[in-house]
Amino acid sequence: MTVRLTAAAAIILTTSVGAAAQSQTQTQTPPPPNTCETDPGFNQFDFWVGNWNVTARNGGQQAGTNLVTKVEKNCLIREEWTSVSGGTGQSINYYNPVSKKWRQVWVSAGAGGNLIDYEGGLRDGSMVLEGTITYYANGTSFPFRGTWTPNEDGTVRQFFEQYDETEEKWKGWFDGLYARQ
Repeated sequence: MTVRLTAAAAIILTTSVGAAAQSQTQTQTPPPPNTCETDPGFNQFDFWVGNWNVTARNGGQQAGTNLVTKVEKNCLIREEWTSVSGGTGQSINYYNPVSKKWRQVWVSAGAGGNLIDYEGGLRDGSMVLEGTITYYANGTSFPFRGTWTPNEDGTVRQFFEQYDETEEKWKGWFDGLYARQ
C-alpha cells in the first residue's frame, strides 16, 4: 500500500509540476521586437554593406579591399579595411534612433595611427558624416567629412575631405570607388 501511495504521489506531483510549467510558458509574453530590425533608420547605410575592391577614382589604381558587414542583429556595421600596402583599419558604424543620426568611429594604426569620429545622416541620397580626424603621431585634430554615394551600377563612391584652416577650405583627402568582389 505504501508503494502504491508513493507511486501515485509521484505521478500527481510530476503532472502538477509539468502543468504549472506549461501554464507559465503559455502566459509568458514574447520579447519585444528588436528595434534594430524594425526601425528603417538602421538600414539607411545598407548600400555600403558588402565585400569590396576599392580603387582611387583619379587614375584607377587599386587602393585596397574593404569588408563591410552588419552585426549585432542589424544594430552595427563593421568595416575591415586592408590597403594594397598591407595597412589596416576598422570602423564601427551605428544608427542612434533617438538622435536619428549615424556615427562612425574609425581607428587605424597606419602612418602613426589615426582616429576619425564623425556623425550625420542621409543627404540627397548620400551618407554624409562630419566630425574630426586625429593624428596620433603629432597630436593634431582637424575637421573631417566623409560622403558615401551609391551609384546606379551598384558601385559606391567614398569621398573624404579634411578642412584646411590656413586656407579656410575643404580639401580632398581620399576619393575612392567601391566595386563588389
